[in-house]
Amino acid sequence: MDKRRGFTLVELLVVIAVIAILMAILMPALQRAREQGKRAVCLSNLRQLTLAWIIYADENEDCIVNGMGGIDRTSGGIITEKAWVGKCWHDQYGQGYQLSIQQQVQALMEGALWPYCLNIKLYRCPTGFRGEMLSYAAMDGVNGIPRTGTQDEAGVWVNNIGQILHAQMRVVFIDEGWVTPDSYAVHYVTAQWWDDPMVRHGNGVSLSFADGHSEYWKWKGADTVRFGKARDRTHPGNHYPPETPEGHEDLQRVQKGCWGKLGYTPSY
Repeated sequence: MDKRRGFTLVELLVVIAVIAILMAILMPALQRAREQGKRAVCLSNLRQLTLAWIIYADENEDCIVNGMGGIDRTSGGIITEKAWVGKCWHDQYGQGYQLSIQQQVQALMEGALWPYCLNIKLYRCPTGFRGEMLSYAAMDGVNGIPRTGTQDEAGVWVNNIGQILHAQMRVVFIDEGWVTPDSYAVHYVTAQWWDDPMVRHGNGVSLSFADGHSEYWKWKGADTVRFGKARDRTHPGNHYPPETPEGHEDLQRVQKGCWGKLGYTPSY
């Protein structure tokens, strides 16, 4: 007689349990590896976008491209500075509304930076919101919107690349993760967040700098992460101060990256 025996039910259950345990252990590691891969793509996109930004300045007498996304500068009804990208944002973007992909692509192609960066994929992070073709924003300090006190001192708000001191420290683009109007808003004279801290790629943010390199900053303050996550894709603009010394350190790092220095004396 054939006395070969198969697995018993108990043995099968044990094998399944072991596989489930291994999956539970390995999945977080796999997810982290996947996220790190997306972060690397994001940093590469930012580098290439910033190289286009530098080439634009080289070919336009060192003038920095208009950083107010979707808003051209005009004089007497005539466009004097075309925005780096056209209007990709919906008028009700704060409620989650989006323009169609076709409208956004057309807006990107109408931007002043498009002739210098012709790859549509470079304008968005792989982890950007679905249906959003733009996830990067230019900073206020590099020919974006001047804020209170920033035009009173040389080298703070700049519209010419020759005005930038310490290019390796001045942030050009930030990964917001979704389409918003104008430039990324940052206070200069007060210790408050204006636009919310972006929480991207694992409690941090990806940025590029005026010398052409890009970096990932890990937030140090738990309040920074909490503020960012609570306001993700809502953009209320509450001008709220950090709650911890680490949160103030995060804010000051962004303010210095945007303006080159602080316009106030920090209390932390």
